Amino acid sequence: MKYKSQLLTIAVMIIAIYSSAQITDHVGQAYKTVKIGTQEWMAENLNISHFNNGDSISEAKTIEEWEKAGTEGKPVWCYYGNNPENGKELGKLYNWYAVNDSRGIAPKGWHVPSDIEWIKLTDTLGKMETIGKNMKSTTGWNYYEGRGGNGNNSSGFTALPAGCRDDKGTFDRIGMNSFWWTTTEDDSYASNAWCRGIYYGADIVARGNNKKGYGMSVRCIRN
Repeated sequence: MKYKSQLLTIAVMIIAIYSSAQITDHVGQAYKTVKIGTQEWMAENLNISHFNNGDSISEAKTIEEWEKAGTEGKPVWCYYGNNPENGKELGKLYNWYAVNDSRGIAPKGWHVPSDIEWIKLTDTLGKMETIGKNMKSTTGWNYYEGRGGNGNNSSGFTALPAGCRDDKGTFDRIGMNSFWWTTTEDDSYASNAWCRGIYYGADIVARGNNKKGYGMSVRCIRN
């Protein structure tokens, strides 16, 4: 009986860390969500092309359009490789100016997370050097040096290797990397903001900063 009681306690703890639900954005798109510790996160990348007030976010297809938006500090989005098929599963890539716009891109009752909120997420899951495997999806990641890059997704976060677009308009790293913006600027470099990355060749979750003109995925967190 004592052994069964211990198993029940463990099961309750797991449910408290990982339980799933669903939300809908302001244009009716549904997203899976997951509760991890005391936070509730989207379990899919954002795929919206309008701000909450109805204003459209410009799609930048050409290299020139993308680079100009970053230089002028204007919000834009794109599909990886300008291919809408990539958006069906991977969502859109946004520059930081779209993420930080006062008109808002998160569903009602949600917001784009800060650097501190990302730290809380990774602290909940464990060491940043090892939790990438628990956050990565079980399919979609490329092989690295002869071994699979997929994770076990035990967290329910379902990180997909959506790649990125640099500030010059070049697409890169699909199948190999996930990158997500935070709303937090880097105080040391006004042109940069903090982000997170997960890699196909390691189990680390990396905290880094990139130029605001980069295109990255977005996950939202409940208020």
